[in-house]
Amino acid sequence: MAGKYSNKINRIRTFALSLVFIGFFVMYIGIFFKTNMLVMTLFMILGLLCIIGSTVVYLWIGLISTKAVQVVCPSCGKVTKVLGRVDMCMFCNEPLTMDPSLAGKEFDESYNHKKES
Repeated sequence: MAGKYSNKINRIRTFALSLVFIGFFVMYIGIFFKTNMLVMTLFMILGLLCIIGSTVVYLWIGLISTKAVQVVCPSCGKVTKVLGRVDMCMFCNEPLTMDPSLAGKEFDESYNHKKES
């Protein structure tokens, strides 16, 4: 069941990288509208905004990553970072938790969400 989950830091970094490629693709689409400067400029600006957005996301995840708890994965023995109560190992996707009450329970990302009373 743990196969569909991935480490939060890696997932956010993947999103930021995809924003870069989306930005380049949007700018490339703008080249097809060379005859209409307004449309071409709009696509170029949208592409640039995607790339700037990815820079902001990279900055944000970098700041979060410095505050993440570093642990040694019991499965692969490598040092990985844990965000929240439950997370996955960055290397082997082993479920990890910092909460002793969750030890031995099946991995579920909903443990990271606060329950509303």
